[in-house]
Amino acid sequence: MTLQEQLDTQRAQSRERMPAAIRSLMEQGTAALRQSGLAEQSLNVGDSIPAFTLPNATGQLVSSVALLAKGPLVVSFYRGGW
Repeated sequence: MTLQEQLDTQRAQSRERMPAAIRSLMEQGTAALRQSGLAEQSLNVGDSIPAFTLPNATGQLVSSVALLAKGPLVVSFYRGGW
C-alpha cells in the first residue's frame, strides 16, 4: 500500500469516527481556507524558508541561520495533543 493510500484510508476512518456536526465545521473551515488563496502564497517543495528566530524547548531563542550553519535543518510543526 502506498503512502497516499494509507493517508486516504486514515482520512476516511477519521471521518467515520467524527460526529457529523464536527465534520461539517471542519469541511467548512477547509473550504474557506481553499477559497482564501493562502495555498498559492505558501512555500512549495524545494523553496527556501525565510530566516526566523523561535524559542526552543527551554525558552532560549534559536535562529534558523545559526542552525543552518551547523548543517541541514528540519522544521516540524506539532499541532498538540488530541
